[in-house]
Amino acid sequence: MGSALLRRIVKNDINHEFDLSAFDTNTSLLNTITNELNIKEEINSKNLVKNCDIIFLAIKPQYCEAVLKNIRSELTPDKILVSIVVGLSTYYMKSILGNKARIVRTMPNTPALVGEGMTLVSWDESIDNVEKNAIIQLLSWSGKVEAMDESLMSEVTALTGSSPAYVFMLIEAMADGAVKWGINRNQAYRLAAQAVLGSAKMVLETGQHPGELKDMVCSPGGTTIEAVAALEREGLRNAIIAAMDECTKKAREIGSTNK
Repeated sequence: MGSALLRRIVKNDINHEFDLSAFDTNTSLLNTITNELNIKEEINSKNLVKNCDIIFLAIKPQYCEAVLKNIRSELTPDKILVSIVVGLSTYYMKSILGNKARIVRTMPNTPALVGEGMTLVSWDESIDNVEKNAIIQLLSWSGKVEAMDESLMSEVTALTGSSPAYVFMLIEAMADGAVKWGINRNQAYRLAAQAVLGSAKMVLETGQHPGELKDMVCSPGGTTIEAVAALEREGLRNAIIAAMDECTKKAREIGSTNK
């Protein structure tokens, strides 16, 4: 996610409003990204924090404690830490960094790679409007940005953070069904993906209930209602809700073990 956000910022920051730096313990990956994007490569995480005003923390939860302890001496009150670490609350981070640390918690998703991401943001009360606008600008270059109460950040993981995986499985299954009936594999992927893209755009742009839009496609005695009936028989809705339940439980578990 860190490299995805970086690529979108570099691509869209045509006026060079932001000076960008990066650090990763994977030196090979770091070299590749910094050379590709022509940004500064920091020698360690402490240097990165020292030289930046806004720091994006893009790591796995299990490494967070060690990283926070390492950078806390450089994370002065004038700096902002933007976390995209799943499951870990600002309360947990401030328990390591101190109460004066200014932390913004976010939940992005992988469509950020193509500028169609959905990022939820929970604001620290110490962040002023100028700083908020700067962070929103950085995040909006990878897609949509919406505020979310931090108490729901674990719950929203299943809806935005993990949900692209469900959609990819849907596209793959649709393509498999088409291939079964003789349609070329690559063409099937393109057609299925475009159908999902177009359908999502209809929900966003028309403002109509998804059920209404579904009914518009289902002619009496037609092909689509037969497909919908089969999906209901096979438990599509229950499967998706069950998947989201399991995802939410795991996100809560990560948070509860790191309070």
